[in-house]
Amino acid sequence: MVERLGAFVRPYQHALETAASGCHVHLYLYLQGLLSHLERKNAEKIATFVDVERQVIQDFIGTVLWDHRPLVAVLVRQVAERLGDPDGIIAFDPSSFPKRGRHSVGVKRQWCGHRGKVDNCQVGVFMGYVSHHDHALLDFRLFLPEEWARDEPRRQACHVPPDIRYQTRHEQCLEMLDAWREQVPHGWVTGDDELGHHTQFRHALRERGERYVLGVPCTTTMRDLEAPWPRGKR
Repeated sequence: MVERLGAFVRPYQHALETAASGCHVHLYLYLQGLLSHLERKNAEKIATFVDVERQVIQDFIGTVLWDHRPLVAVLVRQVAERLGDPDGIIAFDPSSFPKRGRHSVGVKRQWCGHRGKVDNCQVGVFMGYVSHHDHALLDFRLFLPEEWARDEPRRQACHVPPDIRYQTRHEQCLEMLDAWREQVPHGWVTGDDELGHHTQFRHALRERGERYVLGVPCTTTMRDLEAPWPRGKR
């Protein structure tokens, strides 16, 4: 098992070395903590377990400047090679995580599906892949609310990269789709009703030649396009 894990990590180590010199050492320390028996795998607990200063792990996770995109490229390539299928499905899912604190990036009072109500939370937008072989995560975005995107002091205090701008969740989904759809064999795109009720998102998928199955709210009005219009309505 350890040998298999080492072989699995190696391509990511090479990608990380190109993204930031020295980070691969901290990557192994972090992985040791994540794979350990620790009940709570936060920066402080992991640092104690691997016998380094807490700030070393904290900086690696939160503030060290390194580009995660080469690692995602490795992941996408592996998923396409091992799970790829012409009838595969790209699945988008905005998911919320209850969270508090002014300096937790992206936290605000918004719809929290985890709790079924408006509450303080972060929202992540995830791109997954499903085929008859298996399923896997491909890419992700943290949703940054508009008031966060405009608040420069707050951005700097929380180390939000300067190039991160406000995007709707639909735009984030399309950005990930454009980045990877040519590399991942698939026949369908799916998503929940948050995506399905948005006319422009559906139109953008059609423009890209994508077949899709999206949820829609139960209150959505539908009309048979082949049926005649109601009397007096045009």
